[in-house]
Parts: sequence; structure tokens; C-alpha cells
Amino acid sequence: MANAKLDYKKEYKDLYMPKTKPSIVEVPPIRFVMVDGKGNPNDKGGEYQQAVELLYALTYTIKMSKMGANKPDGYFEYVVPPLEGLWWLNDNSHFDFTIKEKFCWTSMIRQPEFVTQKVFDWACKEVAKKKPQLDTSKARLQSYHEGLCVQMMHIGSYDDEPETTAQIDAFMKENNLQNAIDEVQSDGMVKRHHEIYLGDPRKIEPSKRKTVLRHPVKRCNRSIKCMLLLVL
Repeated sequence: MANAKLDYKKEYKDLYMPKTKPSIVEVPPIRFVMVDGKGNPNDKGGEYQQAVELLYALTYTIKMSKMGANKPDGYFEYVVPPLEGLWWLNDNSHFDFTIKEKFCWTSMIRQPEFVTQKVFDWACKEVAKKKPQLDTSKARLQSYHEGLCVQMMHIGSYDDEPETTAQIDAFMKENNLQNAIDEVQSDGMVKRHHEIYLGDPRKIEPSKRKTVLRHPVKRCNRSIKCMLLLVL
């Protein structure tokens, strides 16, 4: 078992394999390669698809760094974690899944703990040499700490996600939790509607797609002000 690959989905099932009903989870700080953008993710050759291509190019360059002289200190074998995304609208209105042209997003892939800024910078240089059409300046390595969240496995089309988020909202009210979406953290990162994509959507029919939906929350004191927030 010494040579077994670390599979984050299996090692951290509480983060990647929730049940098809809402549950509370405490999410620790996690290091990601991130790319920000705007627009409809379904546009062929659009900004989102370019961002995903860049993310995977960097991620697999880091994974294969074991093959050369630049093997990172502390390198271990691992399975590439799934693609994830933070989503919001460019006018900061209530998130509406139907207005895709107004989407803002941060597309991201988790990185192993040995990935430092030095390792990331090296990967950017390698990708720039091998795939000059990709703009590596759009990517960054950053830790993201969501903390307390409510999440649930959504099975089906992305367009049907409102049915699942409605269950998350109902669970929050029942458990005295306040939505923390749009809360700005000390490092400038903003908590958002979060999606984790399990499997390749190009190879899975929409009705069978599995997506973890996660909303950051905070515990609410039983005050009049808080009860009003839960009702709204």
C-alpha cells in the first residue's frame, strides 16, 4: 500500500460524497489553482472552456513533475481531484441559474499539499512553452477556506439545480443557519455558491450527472434580527 495513490474523493468523503439530502460540513483551508472569468460556460471556445483547459494543463504538468529534475519536495502519487467552481452574477443579484450570460465564476482544481508557489510558477513556465495559446497569467495558486457549509449531492442536469438549492435553503432555516454567501474573507476571497463536478460531463448524460452543491453558512443566534434574516 506504500505506493497507493491518494484519491481525495475517497479520503475525504465528507467533502466530496455527500448524500442526496442536505448536511452540515466543516471545510478546511484547501489549496487550488484558480482562474476567474465571466460568461456562459456552454459557449464553445468561450472563456470558461479556455479556463478549464488551462486548469487541466497546469494540473497535469504538476502531476507529471515527478518525471524530471524539478520533482517537488514531498511529492506523492495522487489522483487528480475533480473540477470545481464558484458562481455568482455580475450584478450581485440573487443567483439565477437561467441567466447564463451574466455568470461570473472562479473555476478551480484542488492541488496536493506539496504544491507551493515555486512549484506553481514552474508549471506556468512549462505550460507557456508547450501550449503558448494558453494565458497562464490568468491562473493563480490560492488557499480557500469555506469553513461551515451546508452541502448536498445533486443528481441530474445543471439546469435542475434550483430544486436542490431549495432543499439546502429549507435545511438552513430548520437548523438556525444563516447564508454566508457574498461574505468577504480576510484574504479578499468571497464565499460563493460552490459546485464540485464528479465525473466528466461530456461522457455522462445530464440525468445521471453528480454535482456537489455547497453553500457557506454561519450559525445564527436566536435573536429577532436573525430570525428575520432566516425568513427572508
